[in-house]
Parts: sequence; structure tokens; C-alpha cells
Amino acid sequence: MTATAFRSAAPAARPAAIARWLLMVAFLVFCMVVVGGITRLTESGLSITQWKPITGAIPPLTHDQWMEAFRDYQQIPEYQQLRQGMSLSDFQFIFFWEWVHRLLGRLIGVAFALPLLWFAVKRAIPAGYGLRLVLLLALGGLQGAIGWWMVKSGLSVRTDVSHYRLAVHLLMALFIMGALIWTALDLFALARYSRARPARLRPFALLALFLLFVQLLFGAFTAGLNAGYVSNTWPLMNDHFVPEGIEWVGSLWATVSSDPYLVHFIHRWWAWIAALALIMLARKAKRVGERGPSIAINAAVGTQIVLGIATVLSGIALPLAVLHQAVGALVVASAAWAAHAIGMRRA
Repeated sequence: MTATAFRSAAPAARPAAIARWLLMVAFLVFCMVVVGGITRLTESGLSITQWKPITGAIPPLTHDQWMEAFRDYQQIPEYQQLRQGMSLSDFQFIFFWEWVHRLLGRLIGVAFALPLLWFAVKRAIPAGYGLRLVLLLALGGLQGAIGWWMVKSGLSVRTDVSHYRLAVHLLMALFIMGALIWTALDLFALARYSRARPARLRPFALLALFLLFVQLLFGAFTAGLNAGYVSNTWPLMNDHFVPEGIEWVGSLWATVSSDPYLVHFIHRWWAWIAALALIMLARKAKRVGERGPSIAINAAVGTQIVLGIATVLSGIALPLAVLHQAVGALVVASAAWAAHAIGMRRA
């Protein structure tokens, strides 16, 4: 095989540089997920009641501007029913976390769009990847709209956001992060060998990722319903394996997805099913010679199980709960890495 076979097919293409950039954006998305967890746990998400994609990047700077933002917050049910008498400094605290969360979203948009434009102008994007990168940019824009759609659900009638919309918002963020990592790995392979083809999603990897998706879905429901607070004991829930307090709420899906006791129960025990599938995925990655993703999955899954139990026993202590969400994102990243590893089409 000649040396030219290891060069990118297009003379100007820079797959390795693009891959490094995508991993940087994936890290920013990871940070966004962590800050989103803090925002949820501090109940800060409804503190900014308007969506101003451009001007909203600048927070209130004067006392009068702060009072105007505070008055807007005082008009929604969360304040009127749960936070009457809140001080301005308390409001500024919750405003800060929501503002940082939205600022990170804007930063991610800029960090993706501007380099993408630069790579396109320089004709550095390898053939077959332009559309994929544009679709990733579009998903980022959609995620911003989903975030506002989620917030809107808590601005009238409700005192919190819809846990269904919260789940869509979180799962979309994790999907985008996984897609960025997958695309970066494809591009690193292309940088090593110009004829490398994108990895395929193998059936077992698809199954493992689906089982993980279910666990993440019920994790989002647990957060949105504050279902973690219904029991601070483990392995039993308030001295019962199947907790008391489950109520039928109209249909099977509504009960499974909306009853806090049942949601917590499912999230608690489905974790072991997802963990087993991921460990098997790690073994498959190791068999094809990829020890990195195998180690990453085993470390992330083990840590996540310990953190989940510790979070419950602590009564949902903020640092542990935030770490639980952060490591959950790392589980997704390692699963994407392993799924890509077994899906590589090797010559």
C-alpha cells in the first residue's frame, strides 16, 4: 500500500482537525448537561421568563433591570404558590444558573457554526461529511427551541416544567453529544486511512443503546417529578421492594411515566439491565482490539451505580446528584465510543 493511501481523499480535507473540533464541542455539550442538572436541582429553570436568543446573553446590570426581571418572575405560578417572600438576592442566585445554562447554549452554537463555516470555506470538510455536520448544527438549533418549549410549560398553570419535555430536552442533548463523538471517531479513522468508511451501528450495539435510552428516560422522569425524594433507603424503598404509594393515574403509560414511586422504582432497577448490556458491549469492543472504550464503559457504569445509590441514601444531596448526572453523560459518551468501535468496517 502506498503512502498516498493514508492521505485524505481531498487534498484540502482536514479530518483530524475537524474531529478534534467536534470533540471540543462535545465537551461543551457535556458541560451544558452538568449545568442543566444544577439548574434543575436548584429549581432555577423558570427564573428567566422570556426567550431572547441574542439580547438575553446580557444579564441585568442595574438594580432597576434586576427588579424588572424579578417582577416578571413574580407573575408565574412557581413564585406565587411556592416562593412568596423570596428576596432579590435569592432570585439572583437562581437567575444566575439559568443564565449560565442559556449562555452555554449560545456558546455551543457559536463554537459549532463559526468553525463549520471556516472549514467549509477552506474546503477542508471530507466528502460525505458536509451534510452530517449541517444536520448536527440544525439539531443544536432545535435543542434551543426545545429548551424554550420546556420552560414555557412551567410559566402558566404549573409550578414546574413538564417532565416529558424535560426528558426530551435532556435526551436530545445526550444524543447530540453522542453524535458528535461518533462523527469525530469516523473522521479520526479517515485521517488514518483515506478509504475508511463510517462505522455502522451493529444490532447488539443498538440494543444496548436502547436499554441505556430507557434508563436515561426514567432518569429524566425521576428528575422532573422529584421522584428521587420518595425514598432515601436502598435496596428497599421505605422497607418494601415494590414501594407503597403507587397510584393508577388513568392509563398504563401515564402511571408508568408519571407516578413518582413507580418511576423511581423503574429507574432504580432498570439500571442493572442497562449496566449488564453495556458491560457486554464493552467486552465486544475489547474483542475487536479496542481496550479504551471497554475500560471507559466499565469505569463509568461502576461509578454511576455507586453514585446513584449514594445519591438516594443522601436524600438527593446536590453535589452527589450533580455528579450522578455528569457521570451519566460519561456513560453515554463511553457507550457511543464502544458502539463505534464494534461498528468499524475493517478491511
